[in-house]
Amino acid sequence: MQIPLQITFQNMEASPAVEARIREKARKLDRFHDHIMACRVVVEPVGQHHHNGSLYQIRIDITVPGNEVVVSRDSGLNHAHEDIYVAIRDAFNAARRQLEDRLRRTQRKVKNHETPPHGWVIEYFPEDGYGKIQSPDGREIYFHENSVLNGGFRQLNIGSEVRFVEGQGEMGPQASTVRPVGKHHIAGP
Repeated sequence: MQIPLQITFQNMEASPAVEARIREKARKLDRFHDHIMACRVVVEPVGQHHHNGSLYQIRIDITVPGNEVVVSRDSGLNHAHEDIYVAIRDAFNAARRQLEDRLRRTQRKVKNHETPPHGWVIEYFPEDGYGKIQSPDGREIYFHENSVLNGGFRQLNIGSEVRFVEGQGEMGPQASTVRPVGKHHIAGP
């Protein structure tokens, strides 16, 4: 954080133990968003219940570049918030979730699913136990019958489409795992 954490106790005495817990939770927020500029926390008891103690409301204002994240954990009827530490935990968990969501949106994190390398058998020598695959970019990759999964080597033909894991062999590119492509074909060369 660029600006020191601000903690305010309203309508109650300040507590060093509560302040220490808030500082610990605030430090952990930096793990979820590394551009936090400021964080302000307000702790306040809300109402007095005749059979139990007060419920606590925790408000957290976090400033990040271009935005402000506000969490106001109004205790409502959540009697777990009679414990100030539970109220603090819940408020900081909500703040963490909001920071993570905001960061994902600003970075536009979308899962990228890469198509596994694929190609077509261009040379096939079943009696010698090897063949070659041509990749879409025109490279030739050697494969051995032991690298074809599920004993599928004998089912291959010239032109069979395969997916493979490429490595470097003694003689150049080599497929360490070859999987014949079934019903779901990738567009051919």
